[in-house]
Amino acid sequence: MQIESPDQHWIRHALRLAERAGLEGEVPVGAVLVKGDRLIAEGWNRSIQCSDPSAHAEMVALRVAGQSMGNYRLPDTTLYVTLEPCTMCAGAMIHARVKRLVFGAYDPKTGAAGSVFDVFGGPEHNHSVAVNGGVLQHQCAQLLTDFFRARRAK
Repeated sequence: MQIESPDQHWIRHALRLAERAGLEGEVPVGAVLVKGDRLIAEGWNRSIQCSDPSAHAEMVALRVAGQSMGNYRLPDTTLYVTLEPCTMCAGAMIHARVKRLVFGAYDPKTGAAGSVFDVFGGPEHNHSVAVNGGVLQHQCAQLLTDFFRARRAK
């Protein structure tokens, strides 16, 4: 029996949130912010529901974390997300001083962690975010594939 890593554990948690987003008619992406081994905040895509183009799973989790911690800086945290972040979310992570990003599926259309753009790789930033992509990649990608296949069938 293979033991699950902490990264896999938290991506699975984010996958459950992504499923919730899909049930609500949103693109199924989920995010979890963790400090040490403690859950700080979670989010899922809510752009349609909130009529807010910035209500991506990552942004929702970062907002909740900032409010609950009383600080817009979130040092020593790890953000787990089921899909490679876009440029908006990547920029917010840098400004929030997130320490690590772990994501599942790569996004060949708008991914900003190396697929299309490499927002985190720029030496111009005053903060560096460590990136680990492809954790439970198949499960994360399959959830998106199934969602869009069902949407096209309607």
